[in-house]
Amino acid sequence: MAMSTRTQTMVQLTDDLVKLLDQHAAAAGVSRSQVIREAIEAYLSADRTRAVDQLIVEGYTRIPQGGKFDSDEWGNLGTMMGTMSADQMRRLNEEERKAGFGPW
Repeated sequence: MAMSTRTQTMVQLTDDLVKLLDQHAAAAGVSRSQVIREAIEAYLSADRTRAVDQLIVEGYTRIPQGGKFDSDEWGNLGTMMGTMSADQMRRLNEEERKAGFGPW
C-alpha cells in the first residue's frame, strides 16, 4: 500500500478525553495520533457500511424477494439458495470467479 501524505490537524479535547486516549494508546502500544486515525477510519467505515445497508434495504423494497422476481429461465432462485449447502455455495462461487465474475 502506498504511503499517503499526512496533514496535521488540531482538535480540542477535554482533559478526561485526553487521559482516556493516552491510556488506550499506552495499552495498545501505539501513539495518540495512531489511535485517533484508527478511530476516524472506523467511524467513516461505519458510515459507509450504513449507506450500503440502506441501499440494500431500498433495493429489496423496490424488488422484494419471492414471487415472480425469484423465478426466471434458470429456475427459482429463492428455492435454490434455501436448499444449497454451504459447500455447494462455495463451489458455485469458485465457478463464477473462474468464469470472470467478481463478487457482488
